[in-house]
Amino acid sequence: MRRTILNKFMFAAAVLSLSIAAAATASDAEIGKKLAHEIRLYPRYSIFDNISFSVDEGLVDLLGEVSEPFKKTDLGRIAQRVPGVTSLSNELRVLPPSPMDERLRMQVARAIYRDPVLSRYSMQPVPPIHIIVENGHVTLEGVVGTGMEKSVAVLRASGAGLSFGQVTNNLRVENPSHKS
Repeated sequence: MRRTILNKFMFAAAVLSLSIAAAATASDAEIGKKLAHEIRLYPRYSIFDNISFSVDEGLVDLLGEVSEPFKKTDLGRIAQRVPGVTSLSNELRVLPPSPMDERLRMQVARAIYRDPVLSRYSMQPVPPIHIIVENGHVTLEGVVGTGMEKSVAVLRASGAGLSFGQVTNNLRVENPSHKS
């Protein structure tokens, strides 16, 4: 009798610990979903910023680059206000201010988003191809639909008047099996 009660108690404790672990995972997923939504709604988030994050048991790590110092502060505040966030590590890097980099950002953005293959992306509130320029070096971040679009984006960025070499292409393809 005593052993049966003890076994039931141990089983209940195991089920409870598993349900708590599942709840923590679901909670992290909900935090991530809400945080992604809040970042997309941030009115100063642009194609010249690259923001990513991870969530682990309520701890949020903000990663990436922003083009203005106030954006790092604003995004940190936004992340802290998301329900369920217990702590924040704001590792966003502020890109150094440079008139040359600013001009290069605009040249690359025009070259990419005016191309007929990629122009459909320019109609989105925050287009999916992000252009990070640091000291004359260009990196493309984000997602495109096909491999051909990825190639065209790099081709356009490379031909936009760069003076410091190649474009780093970190674009991901949403539908790699699609033939274009």
